[in-house]
Amino acid sequence: MLKRFLKICLLIAICPSPSFSFQANSSTLITNNPKEIIDQVWQIIYRDFLDYSGKYKPEDWIKLRKEILSTKYFDNDEAYIAIKDMLTELDDPYTRFLDPKEFNEMRIDTTGELMGVGIQISLDEVTNQIVVVSPIEGTPAFLAGIKPNDIIVSIDGKPVEGLSIDSTVKLIRGKKGTKVELGIIRDEELLNISLIRDRIEINVVDSRINNTVSGAKIGYVRLKQFNARSPKEMSLSINKLEKQQPFGYVLDLRSNPGGLLEASIEIARQWINTGIIVSTKTKDGITDVRKAKSRALTNRPVVVLIDEGSASASEILSGAIKDNKRGVLVGKKTFGKGLVQSVRSLSDGSGLTVTVAKYLTPSGKDINKNGIEPDVRVDLLLNERNKLTNSDIGTLKDSQYVAAEKLLLKKFKIGSNKNSYNPLKSNLGYALKN
Repeated sequence: MLKRFLKICLLIAICPSPSFSFQANSSTLITNNPKEIIDQVWQIIYRDFLDYSGKYKPEDWIKLRKEILSTKYFDNDEAYIAIKDMLTELDDPYTRFLDPKEFNEMRIDTTGELMGVGIQISLDEVTNQIVVVSPIEGTPAFLAGIKPNDIIVSIDGKPVEGLSIDSTVKLIRGKKGTKVELGIIRDEELLNISLIRDRIEINVVDSRINNTVSGAKIGYVRLKQFNARSPKEMSLSINKLEKQQPFGYVLDLRSNPGGLLEASIEIARQWINTGIIVSTKTKDGITDVRKAKSRALTNRPVVVLIDEGSASASEILSGAIKDNKRGVLVGKKTFGKGLVQSVRSLSDGSGLTVTVAKYLTPSGKDINKNGIEPDVRVDLLLNERNKLTNSDIGTLKDSQYVAAEKLLLKKFKIGSNKNSYNPLKSNLGYALKN
């Protein structure tokens, strides 16, 4: 997989695909004083920032405060520039300042309705290239043939070399119905792809019953993102499929870049009855352990599909299922993004995303930059992936899905209750028997 940090956008605004939690600013005063806004950001970093790189030094941060507050700022725009410069000292791609417009767009994004082209991108920390993580199904980017791992080299003919994620987003986003042309490199070939910006309404869960040759019913559930609507959509899908009494489930988390931390926990509770789901650890060593609440919606066996595009909240869910022996992971190693960002609102309507914790799987594994290995590795070759259409995913044309289905039927024999997950047992009733 690409060794890059994940900083994903939905290309109309900033989208919190890393594991985010929202928190209001403790200050209740509304101010447009530039220095007060700068100091609010400084205080949040000093109090809560988790330094994963080892480069942050509190004593240097204190010195920086004196320098930056001794400068005169004529308006908020100047303060915003100073804040962004200040944050570069942290060397943390996830801790970012959002001006009022960007912050408002982020809030809209998490509701699951967007405007843009529907493409998720990251910045390769080694090459500094803008890389596609995945397009969102049904969006202009998906329909135009944008693929995971495409490298964006130009926007409307202008090179993107040296641009940040934010700057790239500003060049790509625009009004509905307008055109944007992306120059991309795929397999060392330069392609120019035209996209028409549109409103993107995201249904984050696709589900159906797949009938196997042997006559078994397989519940197929694909989760595309973790936003505010995801837990409800997932519960509705599981309940609907349960009425058809499937033999088991294939839960597809491929190319799911993550999203809201709470959404991943709530969805995990729909699959796991008891046990730890995830724990988070702050810079002060404070650990918050999140557990299942005896509310699993199904006791049927499950195989989870993952790949290099499965990140953040996807890794929380897949890690919980794996470590609790609730199911088997099939596919490729996940992205490896294990840091939690808190979103803080500032007094002038701007906002800050700040890394405040790292998360650990139930077994205590720190997956940041390491990822989660599948129990059974199954590659999807590039030429196979390029041939798959939206309707092919999760069918017999999808070789990774076929492998998951075969494994499900092999490990759990129809008519046997021995290998079924029992959500009533406190030890999670290990689903898999070798």
